[in-house]
Amino acid sequence: MGVMDYEYAPLRLPPNVDRLTAAAQLAIQAEFSGWELARVQLFRDGTRKVVLRRRRVAQPQPGLSY
Repeated sequence: MGVMDYEYAPLRLPPNVDRLTAAAQLAIQAEFSGWELARVQLFRDGTRKVVLRRRRVAQPQPGLSY
């Protein structure tokens, strides 16, 4: 079995986005676009750096919606 090939999408969530709202936005991306959470980094100012990933496939997939 070969190495999985992923594509990554970095996002930055501002401090005014609460945890529940962030979770809902990420769940929508996971459901409809095939993204999964790879990493979350929380900064002192409340900003979150989120990295989403999904497996690369030959056919086009929906992008991120903002």
